[in-house]
This record gives sequence, structure tokens and C-alpha cells, in this order.
Amino acid sequence: MDTPSIEAINLTRQYGRLTALSEVSFVIRKGEVVGLLGPNGAGKSTLMRIISGLLPATSGSAFIAGLSVTRFPDEIKTRIGYMPENNPLPEAVLVQEYLQFRASIKGVPGREIRHRVDEIMDLCDLKNKAARRQIGKLSKGFRQRVGIADALLAQPEVVIMDEPTIGLDPHQIRAVRNLIDRMRGRMTVILSSHILHEIDTCCDRSLIINRGRIVASGTLSQMRKRYSLGASYHLKLKGEIRQIDSILPSIHASLKRVGTDPADEEGFHLVKLAAESPDDLGHAIISAIVSQPCLKLKECYRNEPDLEDVFLAATKRSWDETSGARNTDDPASPPPAVCSTGRTPDQTDT
Repeated sequence: MDTPSIEAINLTRQYGRLTALSEVSFVIRKGEVVGLLGPNGAGKSTLMRIISGLLPATSGSAFIAGLSVTRFPDEIKTRIGYMPENNPLPEAVLVQEYLQFRASIKGVPGREIRHRVDEIMDLCDLKNKAARRQIGKLSKGFRQRVGIADALLAQPEVVIMDEPTIGLDPHQIRAVRNLIDRMRGRMTVILSSHILHEIDTCCDRSLIINRGRIVASGTLSQMRKRYSLGASYHLKLKGEIRQIDSILPSIHASLKRVGTDPADEEGFHLVKLAAESPDDLGHAIISAIVSQPCLKLKECYRNEPDLEDVFLAATKRSWDETSGARNTDDPASPPPAVCSTGRTPDQTDT
């Protein structure tokens, strides 16, 4: 089995009596693009700083390419590219000069710096549009690209991006998204964002963190099943609308009408149904309705739960479990995740 790019084992970080992270464990394989989601104050930035070697954990262990973050800090820094949310950039310096300087202090051999900077500027679409411009005169989108280029200079195995698309317009967001796509398979990427659509679009899977704990992880399909998030159904229906309430339980016990809009100019109502079942009930709904002479069905379509629905379900459950108070000794808290490598935490690695 290949060594994971990132492995966290029971990471805990305390600030006095406040527990920012509580026994967080996960594994990320080489080449994966993984989204990190969570409300403000959930522990995302703390987790990224610990993995990057910028902040020590109170207990637990973190490994990059099999190397302990705390035991081999210098080696780890050569394997990680980190782009913080508010990336401080010198405004009076030319983009090309800045990246050449950054490459030199990141240990890129002198004879390779010019070629490496040209390669990264080309990858980030900076070479023809911004190389000879001062950073302070760039748009927010190009500043973000400079920050990403900086993170990639040393050809790191792992790239960590904290809110890379915040404040960007749709065209700039698409450019960053395309750049992340070009990294897929070549580098391991952790992407933190409040924009759920971006995570859903860019990432292979997601980790959802709340109150310092991983409360859900996996692909969107896997997390839908875990939280039994069924689909919703929108019908264009005319006739005795209330009649539908009597036939829904025969289709599925959890199926119910959750909304009805006023009739349109043709007399059709938009009727909204919801079910906890992950199975597609569309055909059964249509068959049941068309058998009723008092109802006329114009259309029926199914809406799958999206990442926002999963995020809300996962964070709500974690809030309910902790009853509004963080307590690492809470018996309702789930046990620490077991990493697939079977590695146990090194308690000296804190």
C-alpha cells in the first residue's frame, strides 16, 4: 500500500480550557483533492496549521508522506505548499522577481529557478499577463494566482489552500478551479472554503469538521447515505391536490407533501414532496397519481440532496450530540477514527 500523503491521528489542540480540535483522525492518499468544510470557529484553520507544521498539537500525530510533522520540520516544509486565506504579498515587487526570490528561499537550486518560475507562471496563467507587473497593481484574482504559484514553486507533494476563491468574481473562480483541476493526480490538495459549490465541483471527497471534530467524510453520495438524505420531488399538478396526501404513504412511509405553491395561469400547482428514502420513488409517484381521475400531472422531477444539505445535516447532528457544550469527555462523542494504515499515535509527537 502506498504511503499516504497526509495522515492525522487523534490530533488535539487546546488553548487553555478551550478545545479547538478533539482527536481528529483521517488519511488522504496521493493525488486526491479533498475539501475541508466547517462553520466559522470549527477548527479548520487550526487543523491546517498543525498539518503544515506552523502550530504544535497538544497531543496526537500528523504525518506528511510518512514523515512526522514535528520530528522532521525542515523536511516537511519542502513537501508542503501552503496558501493562507489572507496571503501577505509585497505590493511594489514585480511578480516574476517575487517568485524568483521565493524559489531561492524554498531551496530550488539556483540553476533551476528561472525555468521553475517560468513553468509555474505558465501553469497559473501569469507568464504573459502579469510577469512584469507589480503585485500591488494586480486584480484580486491575479493576486490569488500569485499566492498559488508561490505554494507550488518547490514542487510540493501536498498543497494546502485556505479560501483560495474568496472575494473573486465568477470568471476568476473558474480560473482557480481549472488550475486545481490541473493539479489533480499530480499533487495532493486540501481545499478549505465556505463556498460549498466550489468544494462539490473541485474535490474528490470532503471532510466536514464542527466543534473540533470530524463529523462526516466521504463523497457526496456516501454522505447522503450516511445521513439518510432522501430526494425531494417537484410536481406540476392540477385537480384535488389534497387527494395526494392519502396516496403518498402507500408509495413510501416517509413520503409527504411539504409545500404547495399557488396555481399558475393554467391551474397547475407546484407541489413539493420529500422522502427519507435514498431510492428513486419517481416512477411510483407518477404511477400512483395518474391512476387518480381527480388529479392531472403535467411534470415530475427529482432533486438530489446537495453538499449544503449534507453539511447542514452533519453539523446539526454534531451540535445536538454535544448539547451546545464542547466536552472531549462527552460519552456521546464518537470514538476516534482508525486510520487505514493501522498506525497508532506517537504521544511524544505533540
